[in-house]
Amino acid sequence: MELLDAYRRSLAEFTDRVDQVGPDQWSDPTPCPGWDVRTLVNHVVGEDRWSVALLAGRTVDEVGDRYAGDVLGDDPVGTAREAAAQAEVAATNPGASGGVVHLSAGDTPVDEYLRQLVAEHLVHGWDLAVAIGADPALDADAVRECARWFAGRAEQYRRGELTHPGRSVPADADEQDRLIAAFGRDPDWAP
Repeated sequence: MELLDAYRRSLAEFTDRVDQVGPDQWSDPTPCPGWDVRTLVNHVVGEDRWSVALLAGRTVDEVGDRYAGDVLGDDPVGTAREAAAQAEVAATNPGASGGVVHLSAGDTPVDEYLRQLVAEHLVHGWDLAVAIGADPALDADAVRECARWFAGRAEQYRRGELTHPGRSVPADADEQDRLIAAFGRDPDWAP
């Protein structure tokens, strides 16, 4: 699967799940310890906002604290849709491909950054789905692409405390459950 296709699919799936959040579900718990639904969505929307700036060549210092705190405002669904649309435009800009983004961890190839964003949208999309009782099935091709990428980075992410330790799953677990578990989630989590 082409990277931009995986990115678009993961972004669309996350945004579709935000559309499914009921008015009384924003304070519901999620698989992310200490995060309710609003905090989770705010985190991903903030990442989408950051991606626009970073893909345009801005540095972390230049962006500053612009996306700190609540970025959702009074219309979380509309804000999520708008941020996703802007992020997709930034990611698919021909000038972005093959370049670098200036992350806090150092200069990173755009393709690597987009793979990180695919994982962000997939895993947090699953978190959101199970938190609100929506269908948690993720795009199988995007899951496969993400799992292939993450397999070579899982230990590095755990050492950097960017993910929780992986969880064990049965030998017959499907690829999605293995990916969710690799990111430290219990595939059977329920509120």
